[in-house]
Amino acid sequence: MKIFPLHENPGHLDVYIGYFQDRWATPDSMMVYDDCLRHGREPDRLPLWYLLMDSDTFDAEKIAGCAGLIPNDFISRMDLCPWLCALFVEPDFRGRNYGSLLIERAVSDAARLGYAAIHCATDHCGYYEHFGFEFTGTGWHPWGETSRIYSRPTTTGKE
Repeated sequence: MKIFPLHENPGHLDVYIGYFQDRWATPDSMMVYDDCLRHGREPDRLPLWYLLMDSDTFDAEKIAGCAGLIPNDFISRMDLCPWLCALFVEPDFRGRNYGSLLIERAVSDAARLGYAAIHCATDHCGYYEHFGFEFTGTGWHPWGETSRIYSRPTTTGKE
């Protein structure tokens, strides 16, 4: 398994956009993912986008999952940054701890950028705790729903 950050593979932008849209977008949010990924190709600033592949070379036929590291995840806690988002592992690859590869890359990049912690908004109780996240509160989404917020230190970086 190998992680391919978008900023290292800008020639494959359409593959990244299509994959994230297929896994996460609704008809109303297709352009959100399109625009976000088009503007997330710099290695030293957010957002950062990742594809996990079952290959040592970029191969759109061997994508095993994805994740992003973004400044805000459509949630009320604007004081927290950055956010792990869009973590997804294909069903055929689940149960092998591959999600941890994407999480660890996001943690590493957040630390490299100077952040002391990363956060995620999720309803998956019990999953993120396996990777060092702790429940830190509840946040509100613009559409009125709430999500549990989890945080994990990067061990370095700013508050």
